[in-house]
Amino acid sequence: MEPLFQKVTIIGVGLIGGSMGMALCSRGLAEKVVGVDIDPANLKLAVELEAIHEGSTDPCRASADADLVVIAIPVGLTIEMIIRIAPFIRAGCIVTDVGSTKSAIVEEAEKLMPPGAVFVGGHPMAGSEIAGVRGADRYLFENAVYLLTPTKKTEGTTLFRIEELVDALGARVIKIPPGEHDLMVAAVSHLPHLIATALVNTAGELEKDHRGMLMLAAGGFRDTTRIASGQPLMWKDVCLTNQKSILEVLDRFSSVLSRTRQMIQACDSKGLEEDFTRARQLRSRMPSKVKGYLPAAHEIIVTVPDKPGVIAFLAGLLGERGININDIEIMRVREGEGGTIRLALGSEQDQDEAVEVFKKQGINVKKR
Repeated sequence: MEPLFQKVTIIGVGLIGGSMGMALCSRGLAEKVVGVDIDPANLKLAVELEAIHEGSTDPCRASADADLVVIAIPVGLTIEMIIRIAPFIRAGCIVTDVGSTKSAIVEEAEKLMPPGAVFVGGHPMAGSEIAGVRGADRYLFENAVYLLTPTKKTEGTTLFRIEELVDALGARVIKIPPGEHDLMVAAVSHLPHLIATALVNTAGELEKDHRGMLMLAAGGFRDTTRIASGQPLMWKDVCLTNQKSILEVLDRFSSVLSRTRQMIQACDSKGLEEDFTRARQLRSRMPSKVKGYLPAAHEIIVTVPDKPGVIAFLAGLLGERGININDIEIMRVREGEGGTIRLALGSEQDQDEAVEVFKKQGINVKKR
């Protein structure tokens, strides 16, 4: 593949920055990839892992002749970094970030860009439980949604070049205004973390009077609160940089929770059942184990015998028709008999063709 950029500077060589660097280097998307980090040892490791070609501890010098600068540091530090490097950015350079909040960053970054340079807000919906460059993966962005938050200042060639980069990384572009982005992620990403944190802290308060209670935490509690294990400093920054949207969704959540409390207090059997049913129906519409925010899920459920090579057989049938599998999940298996497999496909047409292919083979299949 022809390089999309001559020099890319990645400020912050952690999980996201390192993964992007790996993809750029391995696919020849940039002639040179320079990583910036305050830790020389981390830069040495990044070079060894082929996440960057060379490292630097000076973001200003590293950004001076770059035609793309990717800021992959905590959102609370992003604006400060842009202020620092802006005087060194050359005309024609594109600056982007990977932060999970956008409005404040986009507004300030556009003011700070020197003549001829353009900022494009970005947010890849991908991650790993292994933090830092050690968790970096060149395929991290494959089939992930990559949110871009363009404004009137980022239309045209600049936006096209970033979309071209995202496509080359294997991700899917969704373009939304910065404010809408912040409200959406506040509801489906930031609020869940705050709820998980509140659940754990509530249990901690109760444990003061009921020692050993946390030892009784069943799978449901552990699964619901898993995300409370996230980095405290990162989530502090998220709350402070997305304050307006988070407060709005917290008010909505408080209203819903208050309504539930009232139904319980009034022993409103019908209301509670309707509430639980509505939530169950909404939950069933969400794509299962698919990266990021997909606009639609085109899934099928296949019942197959329990024997070696059956998944490869299914994939082969679809591959012959040019149908790509975006996600796969083994749902239930009874050893020696068989089980059900969920396949997520890219379009309704792929979904229909897959059903046709499997039915011709006598395979039990249905749309989900």
